[in-house]
Amino acid sequence: MAITMTEAAARHIRDQLEKRGRGVGIRVAVRTSGCSGMAYVLEFVDEASNDELAFESQGVNIYSDQKSLVYLDGTELDFVKEGLNEGFQFNNPNASSECGCGESFNV
Repeated sequence: MAITMTEAAARHIRDQLEKRGRGVGIRVAVRTSGCSGMAYVLEFVDEASNDELAFESQGVNIYSDQKSLVYLDGTELDFVKEGLNEGFQFNNPNASSECGCGESFNV
């Protein structure tokens, strides 16, 4: 089980961690919410929790809880820029459908 990220996502996260001046990585999780039932959650991690699983991708530490990982296994996190818009994109092979904004999904 794993979550990975593209070089573009890793570069953006490293830049943001550097601007914050602290942090050991990023937490990727899901919660019940959004148009499609489940929403992605991204948070900076200042201190890892013992009950989280840790992955490393492109030199960035990724943390996730076991419950979320069931829905996120195999997901690739990307950071895309389209015109004036930019943001994270989740390439989740477990999602059977997504809402139009891409922030929530269903399995």
